[in-house]
Amino acid sequence: MKDSSDVFGKLGNSCIVLISAALVFIGGGCFYEEVASPVIAGEYRSAVRPVLVSPSAVSRPDVPAEWIPTGVAERRWTAIIIHHSATAKGNMAVFDKEHRETMHWEGVGYDFVIGNGTGSGDGQVEVTFRWTQQKVGAHVGGTPGNWVNEQGVGICLVGDFNRTSPSWRQMQSLTRLVSYLQKRYNIPSSRIYGHGTTPGARATDCPGRNFPMARFKANLP
Repeated sequence: MKDSSDVFGKLGNSCIVLISAALVFIGGGCFYEEVASPVIAGEYRSAVRPVLVSPSAVSRPDVPAEWIPTGVAERRWTAIIIHHSATAKGNMAVFDKEHRETMHWEGVGYDFVIGNGTGSGDGQVEVTFRWTQQKVGAHVGGTPGNWVNEQGVGICLVGDFNRTSPSWRQMQSLTRLVSYLQKRYNIPSSRIYGHGTTPGARATDCPGRNFPMARFKANLP
């Protein structure tokens, strides 16, 4: 884990960050420095503590068991951040390997990865170790106090949505997953962001020009 003062990220493909007056391109998604910043006051407080869980979010039979953290203290998640991998293909294992070898992180930076049928099923939701262990994410760097990685659930859809669009199955799975997270953690639609529109995030077009954010939010239950 990097020092908390290192808030500038490294990047890949469509995610662009100014580092030492140079643009650095690395394949396989939105790469940022994995940081652990101190808790800050105000809206972006962060702590590992029990959360108010919606009973309906737990009891619904259509919620996969692996989506529900067990045996660990749940983080107080307050936002949901949507990414694209900026690659034509991939899966959790591919991104985990790249993040370990290229970024020297503990592993994949996202909490969830939704496949497009190349390395995993079309619409398949893969749950990463960060979610099951309720670890700080590594998907949006440079925000004040590292609030996004501390408090934001990172969801990556496989695909380059500057060139293509998410598949129907990917959008169906994303809607289901986000709806579950909203209910469990009382997250309003106003705190569902694309990477590029996340407060405090550095300039990027992630999750791509073709990601239908307005329609996606309008279709949430």
